[in-house]
Amino acid sequence: MLIYSDGKKWLRRAEPDKTFQSHKGIVDFREVIGRNFGDSTKSSLGFDFWIFKPTLEDYIRHSKRTTQIMYPKDIGLILVKSGIGPGSVVVEAGTGSAALTTALAHFVKPTGHVFTYEIRSEFIRVAEENLRRARVLEFVTIHNKDAKQGFNEKNVDAVYLDVGDPWELAPQAAAALRGGSMLTSFSPTYNQVEKMAAALDSEGFIDLETVECFERRILVREGKSRPASRMIAHTGFITFARKTLRKKPQQSET
Repeated sequence: MLIYSDGKKWLRRAEPDKTFQSHKGIVDFREVIGRNFGDSTKSSLGFDFWIFKPTLEDYIRHSKRTTQIMYPKDIGLILVKSGIGPGSVVVEAGTGSAALTTALAHFVKPTGHVFTYEIRSEFIRVAEENLRRARVLEFVTIHNKDAKQGFNEKNVDAVYLDVGDPWELAPQAAAALRGGSMLTSFSPTYNQVEKMAAALDSEGFIDLETVECFERRILVREGKSRPASRMIAHTGFITFARKTLRKKPQQSET
């Protein structure tokens, strides 16, 4: 990660035969390789570029995109509430550009695995590139398959749905999850959430909760700190639910 003093950031792979060009000059990667993280190098125009090891957020924010990616503010909550960790086996439907997939793989490695489903092959190519760049591709298997046909995996530790009609996948998710595990669904609209909640209820899921996250930066300046005028507000609603081992009994009409 190259960072200039004004906050601009560039994620690049440092190779000895390549350079990085910007409005502040050219950075020769031969001058970068071998330096410690936190050090700086000068461009051809004499400007300092700082060298840092990319974080998980850097890989996600600077990933190539074929679709709108899930934001770190949402991913963080999803990871904490779903209870996964090293060794977990998880399933995802709707790989897209693999932003969430990257985070899931980062948290389940080195002994866990992510099985993700994507029906569009052009999305898969970009997803694989992003996962390879983040060095987690070996912990991910991408199925070029419609998840509505069912998940290949059973007794998994968590299921994540980021599709337009997640309620259609509630039965498949229930069949794949081990008892007591968490399902997470991400949807941008209220009516999607309502349909999903009804489907989860009919499949016997309990402890349903839907939330949304907002992110607002604070401009910190001595004597005049204030919230930024712009913020990352609504991106989507996140629904969580726990799988039970049996469906609710049907209520008979009286």
